[in-house]
Amino acid sequence: MEPGAAELYDQALLGILQHVGNVQDFLRVLFGFLYRKTDFYRLLRHPSDRMGFPPGAAQALVLQVFKTFDHMARQDDDKRRKELEGKMRREDAAPAAGQELEAGPAVDADPAGPAQPPGGQGAVRDEAPGPREDAAPPGADVGATEAPRGPPAPPRGQELFQRNPDSYNGAVRENYTWSQDYTDLELKVPVPRHVVKGRQVSVALNSGSIRVAVLEERGERVLMEGKFTHKVNTEGSVWSLEPGKCVLVNLSKAGEYWWSAVLEGEEPIDIDQINKERSMATVDEEEHAVLDRLTFDYHQKLQGKPQSHELTWQHPIGP
Repeated sequence: MEPGAAELYDQALLGILQHVGNVQDFLRVLFGFLYRKTDFYRLLRHPSDRMGFPPGAAQALVLQVFKTFDHMARQDDDKRRKELEGKMRREDAAPAAGQELEAGPAVDADPAGPAQPPGGQGAVRDEAPGPREDAAPPGADVGATEAPRGPPAPPRGQELFQRNPDSYNGAVRENYTWSQDYTDLELKVPVPRHVVKGRQVSVALNSGSIRVAVLEERGERVLMEGKFTHKVNTEGSVWSLEPGKCVLVNLSKAGEYWWSAVLEGEEPIDIDQINKERSMATVDEEEHAVLDRLTFDYHQKLQGKPQSHELTWQHPIGP
């Protein structure tokens, strides 16, 4: 697989992860698929077997892939640690470096001239005996020296939202988070820990607005309320309660387009910065038929049997 090719499937896999809710069940889905639909768990016991893996080969393959990404994760950890250490060193050396750079113009004015008078470059060196690597080389531009010193900018805005499954292609708002794909939206509205029964929640939903509240002794406490920026299909929209955590609202879009905000008056997101790839759930019947045919051909090829176009040729339709 080419570098970065795995990211093409992020949207479909993210939908599965959001549906099952945790990594353990997500892995069960993946390995269950391998068990039901492939020969991944089938053992090659005889030389005549054409499907499956030798004993221990499938387990070794999984371990190899795990180690590959574990190594990448450790590299990321080391990189972040070095960046943090470098930032701390720069902050500790910042006052001394500032004093030395103030004398820069006097040094650059005449590099080939006589020695500096008392109070010039020599005095600065006595006041700022920092590491040599922090000092600007003679003739170097001060601005160019300082430019690469800054640490990498932390993710902001939509880049930060994209790293959170709950706000993927969406945003984090004060009282809820939302994410979306081409046809649906998912809202998560946090609730107090004592809210564990569906009857403790009130959700009023129509094609143009939503209201989410919790029922308390003194009456309702509204958690989220407003008008949608676009219409939704109420027949395809549902809500559920994750006890003590949140109200999960799945909204079916009335039209197939990307939303920049859920409620009117909210700050819109930049939809040019989201992932606009369509998930497998949005593929129509004709496209599904093509994928089914390709899957069939793949398994036929593994077994050395005729593929779909060859079967059509061998068994022509007609009298």
